[in-house]
Parts: sequence; structure tokens; C-alpha cells
Amino acid sequence: MADMFSSVHETSLPEYRRDDEPPPAVAKLGWRYHHMGIPTALPRRNEKYIAQFKMYVSGFNHSPYGIEWMRFEPDSPLPEIIRTVAHIAFEVDDLDAALQGQEIIFPAGSPSDGVRTAMIVHNGAPVELITFRKKSSIPGT
Repeated sequence: MADMFSSVHETSLPEYRRDDEPPPAVAKLGWRYHHMGIPTALPRRNEKYIAQFKMYVSGFNHSPYGIEWMRFEPDSPLPEIIRTVAHIAFEVDDLDAALQGQEIIFPAGSPSDGVRTAMIVHNGAPVELITFRKKSSIPGT
């Protein structure tokens, strides 16, 4: 599959951007910054264990910048690039549409109730795409 600057998105994204412009994923595609995931080998305070991925995460709930530390067990099923290279995560409105034409390195799935994520790679860097089921403002729905 192609990366973000080719295939279906090629005609809508510029070849370059000025220093004062946001990245095309934000300006053109409407993706919203969510967090930055940083792999670490060191245990950190308040880690939360995610059994299905054999990993620990920490920091996100308390970071004003959305920094999330990720520590993996040796037999984590996640691809090496996710376990070793920092990633940026964007919230998207339609995960399936956002994945069209992308090089997917970890398919869409649900790590927790109401959340769907997938990982793509662009220019050697992992990028997480995430969507949330919106909570209804109508009681009982």
C-alpha cells in the first residue's frame, strides 16, 4: 500500500509545506493530535497493563502534552517498529476512510470499549489513528 502522500491522497496534499503551516494530516485531512507514544525499557509510575498487547502504558492521563510511555514484554505481539520507534497518534472521524491508501502495520482493532485504533507507517515512522465512539447526550441511549 502507498503512504499518505501518494495514492488516494496525492492530489489533495502538497509536496511540501511552509514553516508556518500545519501538517497536511491536520490542515487537509482534519486529523486531530491525540498523543505521542514513546517506547521505554524502564518501569514508570502508575503503569497500566494492557494484556492483549503485553505492554504497559503510563503518563498519558497526567501529561498536558499527551505523552504516553510504553513498555513492552519480550513476547509482545506488536510489530517491532511499534515497540522500538516513537509514534504520533491522531484522532480521526472515520478510521476506515483514514486507512484507505495507507501502509497498515497493525490492523484496526478495539483495545478498549468505545475505542478503535490502527497503526500505519509513513516514511519509516509509525502513526496511530484512533477513533472514539461518541457518548450520547441523550440519557438511556
